[in-house]
Amino acid sequence: MTVNIRTLTLADLRQRFGVRSNPSSRFFQEWLTQAPPLNETESVALERIRQNYEYLSQEEPPLEEVVKLVVVSPLLDLAGFYQPPFLIKAEVGTTIEVMDDPDTSSITGKIDVLVVKESLWVLVIESKPARLDVTAGLPQALSYLLSAPSRQNTLYGMVTNGREVLFLQLEHGVQPPQYSRSSTHRFLENVQERQQVLQGLKRIGALI
Repeated sequence: MTVNIRTLTLADLRQRFGVRSNPSSRFFQEWLTQAPPLNETESVALERIRQNYEYLSQEEPPLEEVVKLVVVSPLLDLAGFYQPPFLIKAEVGTTIEVMDDPDTSSITGKIDVLVVKESLWVLVIESKPARLDVTAGLPQALSYLLSAPSRQNTLYGMVTNGREVLFLQLEHGVQPPQYSRSSTHRFLENVQERQQVLQGLKRIGALI
């Protein structure tokens, strides 16, 4: 039987793949201590994203596709992911083969946005409708990271509902796999945290 990634929970990932949280990791805080400040153009662009999102959410919370267009797409542009050496792919089908489970042969899904450098996965992005809490995207994002090429030891992900953003780091080269997450960044409400989101994206690009 094939299972859809959207149905998985964090408990499923622990049970099926041994994935464990690493609460002691401070990867994102460490990034921010090394991140250069944003320039005025970048700060103005971030404010423009906020204004656009707030305007479009006046009547009802934006759907997932709107979040991708209004928030995710301009953030990727500002972070430099629309320029060499990176490539952007959308709705990327992915599969995890499941061993030693008579009821499940594979787990499949589609990655919302995948940033690629040559054959390496740079960043996996999972977006959610604004009505959902941003943490609702954690199981999906982690599942996508688990499906990445096995030769990559460390992978990164981002989850957003437009209002909030969090980052993930998965250590795929250890057994059991361990993941760390940043705090939830209030993209709409807090100027500093909004800037930290862009600083985090730029850091991922620099690391790769």
